[in-house]
Amino acid sequence: MDRKLIIGTRGSDLALWQANFVKDRLAENNIIAELKIIKTQGDRILNLSFDKLEGKGFFTKELEEELLAGTIDLAVHSHKDLPTENPPGLIIAAVSEREDPSELLLILKDCVDVRQKMSLKYGAIVGTSSNRRKAQLLAYRPDLEIEELRGNVPTRIGKLRDEKYDAIMIAKAGVTRLGIDLSEFHVEELTPVELVPAPAQGVLAIQVRETDQELFNALQILHHPDVAEALAVERSVLKLFGGGCHLPLGCYCRRDGGMYQVFTSKADSGEEFPDRLFLESDTTEGLAEKVVSRFDPKRKFPMSVFISRELSEQSYFRKALEKHDIKVEARSLIRTVRVINKLDPYILRDIDWIFFSSKNAIEYFFQLDPQLPAGVKFGVMGAGSEEALRLKGHFTQYTGVGIDTVDVAREFAKIANGKKILFPGSENSMRSIQQGLSADTKIIDLPVYETVLEENVEGTGADVLVFTSPSNVEAYFSDNLLEPNQKVIAIGKSTGRKFDEMGTKYILPFSPDEVGLAEAVFGL
Repeated sequence: MDRKLIIGTRGSDLALWQANFVKDRLAENNIIAELKIIKTQGDRILNLSFDKLEGKGFFTKELEEELLAGTIDLAVHSHKDLPTENPPGLIIAAVSEREDPSELLLILKDCVDVRQKMSLKYGAIVGTSSNRRKAQLLAYRPDLEIEELRGNVPTRIGKLRDEKYDAIMIAKAGVTRLGIDLSEFHVEELTPVELVPAPAQGVLAIQVRETDQELFNALQILHHPDVAEALAVERSVLKLFGGGCHLPLGCYCRRDGGMYQVFTSKADSGEEFPDRLFLESDTTEGLAEKVVSRFDPKRKFPMSVFISRELSEQSYFRKALEKHDIKVEARSLIRTVRVINKLDPYILRDIDWIFFSSKNAIEYFFQLDPQLPAGVKFGVMGAGSEEALRLKGHFTQYTGVGIDTVDVAREFAKIANGKKILFPGSENSMRSIQQGLSADTKIIDLPVYETVLEENVEGTGADVLVFTSPSNVEAYFSDNLLEPNQKVIAIGKSTGRKFDEMGTKYILPFSPDEVGLAEAVFGL
């Protein structure tokens, strides 16, 4: 292009980074541009929460007005700030690669309690201006106190530094782009699967006039069609819900192994327990509509759900179901028994890793009062085991996510092959993780408990039956048959294989934890 371009941008550090990023990419392709800073409504009004601001696009409207007036040639936005429809005459010419859309919980170090979920002390004050974050945080930790937090990224971090909050939540993408040093805080990273991000979080959008075909064509060097395809699903979900920045909606679409996976979290307010949904499809066509249809307030839910484990009153799964008046029947069909009373200290000598496949393994191992070697690392299978280990005062260095133990074994092998690894577990462990490790890896299996099946197990008339282990399946179906119209959910592929042997259809949740189970029931 022969002409010099004018890029419109907000004046925050992050907005300027984003605009300069685009400017530099254009310069690499011999296109010269300069920046014009434009103040938006969201920049001027800092004393109101987002849901109190009038209209939509309060971080984008003024940029779009100057673009339409011709005083700038293109505008660079955080894609998540854009309304779902462009003003007449404007289009998105290009979207960037996606920065990691995870969330960061920054915690003052004297407010850390590693035995609590997310390492945050009981009753802590957390700053966030997002109803989406608020609803999901309170679902995990209803004891937290959420207070309004506005301002750009450095300003918000400064307020935490000044101890106006015990912790704040911010997007990882902004911190990464600005290269901010967070070493003074304890940082908990929440993946998009744990805390579902805003639609289009982590992506830049470059907006131009619809008539400027020359510029549109020039910007295709910056466009990432694969990112645009996933974003189209997220943005369509947002549009179909009629939402803006204040709607407590998280939606994240990604492609994994040839399939499109969509994680959605939605509440009606920041104080309400959110509904979670996981859907998988081989195409994006009609996917957004399918997601939204599951949230139809007129849909029918199961009347009752049975789960083969005990649940506390504060259980995430219980609260997710009881929100929709679903009766929960929770009882374990097995007992676990300790098989050793004393641990030989020699077993722990020179151990590099300890890997737990279940919460029971963690509980029985620590009952032995192990004297852990310095520098030992922990791996676990699933978020439930991660939380159980945290209650013992330890962090994991690896957490296997998802239901496929083959994938988990492959990932764990990348960091643990050739090491000395202890596997506390049950006497009848399937050794799925061990089988994925290399021959030069020193593997020590340590049975710490055994599973005993209950006898004469009473059946259930619940609409949905959730089985949490192969042993529970065996215990139940030794005395009972599946009734017509009862649906089955199985945690993990090993549990699923029991139903494969029986020729029984079942549903596998994305993750073998209470959030995954809640998603599975909601998705029926």
